[in-house]
Amino acid sequence: MESSHSEDRQQRGTSVQGLNFSPRQEAQPVFSTTGSPGSDVDATRSFSTLSQGMAPAVEVVACKVDELNDGDTREVQIGDSTALLVKDKGSYYAVGNKCTHYGAPLAKGAYSKGVVRCPWHGACFNVKTGDIEDFPGLDSLPVFQVEVRGNEVVVKADPEALKSTKRVKAMSRADPSNKKTFVIVGGGVAAEACAETLRQEGFTGQVLVLTKESDLPYDRPKLSKAMTTTADAIALRNKDFYSSCDIEFRTGTEVTGVDTAQKKVTLAGGDTVEYEALLVATGGRPRTMPIPGQELENVCVLRTPDDANRIAENSKGKKVVIIGSSFIGMEVTSCVAEGAQSVSVVDLIKVPFQLVLGNQVGQVMQKLHEDKGVKFYFERGIKEFVGENGKLKQAVLSDGTVLDADICVLGIGVVPATDFLKESGIQMTQRGFVTVDKHMKTSAGGVFAAGDIVEFPLFINDDQQSNVQHWQMAHQHGRIAALNMLGKSTAIRSVPYFWTVMYGKSIRYTGYGPGYDDIVVHGDLSAPQFAAFYTKGDKVVAVASLAFDPIVSQAASLMEQGQTILKSDIMEDPKSWVGRLKQC
Repeated sequence: MESSHSEDRQQRGTSVQGLNFSPRQEAQPVFSTTGSPGSDVDATRSFSTLSQGMAPAVEVVACKVDELNDGDTREVQIGDSTALLVKDKGSYYAVGNKCTHYGAPLAKGAYSKGVVRCPWHGACFNVKTGDIEDFPGLDSLPVFQVEVRGNEVVVKADPEALKSTKRVKAMSRADPSNKKTFVIVGGGVAAEACAETLRQEGFTGQVLVLTKESDLPYDRPKLSKAMTTTADAIALRNKDFYSSCDIEFRTGTEVTGVDTAQKKVTLAGGDTVEYEALLVATGGRPRTMPIPGQELENVCVLRTPDDANRIAENSKGKKVVIIGSSFIGMEVTSCVAEGAQSVSVVDLIKVPFQLVLGNQVGQVMQKLHEDKGVKFYFERGIKEFVGENGKLKQAVLSDGTVLDADICVLGIGVVPATDFLKESGIQMTQRGFVTVDKHMKTSAGGVFAAGDIVEFPLFINDDQQSNVQHWQMAHQHGRIAALNMLGKSTAIRSVPYFWTVMYGKSIRYTGYGPGYDDIVVHGDLSAPQFAAFYTKGDKVVAVASLAFDPIVSQAASLMEQGQTILKSDIMEDPKSWVGRLKQC
C-alpha cells in the first residue's frame, strides 16, 4: 500500500515539465528487434536506430521467462528510472512505471486486458503503446523495448527516454487552407482535453477556446488541497505549449448566447464567432444561499486561485466558519485548521460526507478533523450573517447558536453555468444540466457538451442519464467530444473515479453510488485502514478505501470490463474477486 503522505506531497507541489515532439512508436513485444514507425513524443527509439552511432542503450535483465504468468506485472530498475514490465498473451511489454498525473508507481496499480490503472487516482495506460486511455492527467508513458534472450527477458531503453517519465502525443498544427473553426466554450479540463485531442487526431482547422477565466486551464482540484498556490504553478500546460500546436485561448471572454441555426456564438461585447462544431464545457459556479448578510466582506466561495489565496491568508489566526461538510468544505477545513484560531463546520446532515460515503466512513473523517480541533454543528443551517462596518463578525445558526466568525467559506457545491444557453434551443433539464448522448452530442446539430454541466448515459448505471462531477470524467468527456466532433464515432465508456485528501489521508472512490442500500466495510475504521463496498440489492455499485490500495483501482478496472462484483463476493473476503482481472 502506498503512503498517503507521499501522495499528499505530490499533490501540494507539481511542476509542469518541458515538452518536446518526436514520431510515435509502439512498445515492442518479445522477439521484436525493430520499432514500428510513427508514435508519440519521447518514445524509445528502436534498437536498430540506437545501434547506428547513437548513445548505447541501457539494458537490464528483468526476469526469467518462466517467472511471470499472463497478466503479471513487475517493477524493473533500469538506469536511474523504473519500468513496468507486463506479460500479456505470451508477449512482454515495458513502459514507464510512474503515472504521468502525480507519479504514482504503476506496478502497485491494477492491470487487466492490456491496460494498467494508477493506484492513486485511476488514470489508465495502454501497455503496448504507453498511451493514456483514461484520466486524470494528460500525458502518456515512455515505452521501452523488450527482448527474450534464451531464458532471460531483457528491457532496453534509450538513455534520452529515461530522462522523463512523461510523453506528449504528437500534435498537428493549423493549416491556412483548412477554413473550419471548432469553438470550445469554457476554460477547464474538459475544454483542454478536447483541444489537445483535436490536434492529436490530426485536425488542422482553427481551434478556438473562449473562456471567462483569466488564466489558462489549471489543476482545479488542488485549490482546496493546496490553497497558497497560483494559476501558473498548477497550469496544465503553459502558453508555449498551446502556441506550438496552434490552440488559441481567448481568456477573459464571456459567451452570452448560442445561435444553433446560424452556428455562431455571441460574446459579451456583441461580437459573434462562427463555428463548424461547438463544445460547451463551462463547468459550474459556486452555489450560494439567500441568507441575510451574505454580501459581507469575508463571506467567501472557492472557485479560483485568487479565492484560495484570499481564504488561506484571511484564515491565519482567525475564527473560521465553513458551511458544508462535503469535499470542498472539508478539504478547505484541513488546509486552514492548523493556522486558524478556530474552525467550525456547519451542515444540515449528521456526519461529514454522509450523502456520498455514509455514516461509518463519515464518522472516521469527522474524528480526523476533531483531532485537529475542528468543531462540528450538524443538523443545523445558517440563519444570517452579522457584520460590523461591512465586515463579517458572526454566523447565526438556524437553532439560534451564534458563532464568532472572521471569515466564512461557503462549500455547498456548484450549479451548472449554463444560463447563456436558455434561448439556444439546446435541450436542458429543469436544473440547468445539458442533455447529451453517448457521443457527447446535444440536441442541436454540431453542438457538443462536456464536464460538470452534462447529464449523459452512464454505462455502469444502466445507461441512465447521470451527472458525474469528477475531474477524471471531465477529461474523458472532452476527449470523447473531440473524437465525435471529428466524425470518429466513439461512445463514452468510463468508470467514475475521484479522491479526496485531508491531513495526509486519502480516500479513493469509484463507481456510481446514489441509491445504495447497504455498506459492507472491511479493515479497521479506527486505524483508519479500510475498504467500503456500497451495494444496491445484490450488486456492488461503488467502492471507497483509505490505505487499502489498490482495491479501488482494481474495482474500477473490473467494472470497466463490464464485470459485476456481487455482495456475496465481498461479505467474507474483500479481495475474493480480484483474481478475475486476469480472466477478463
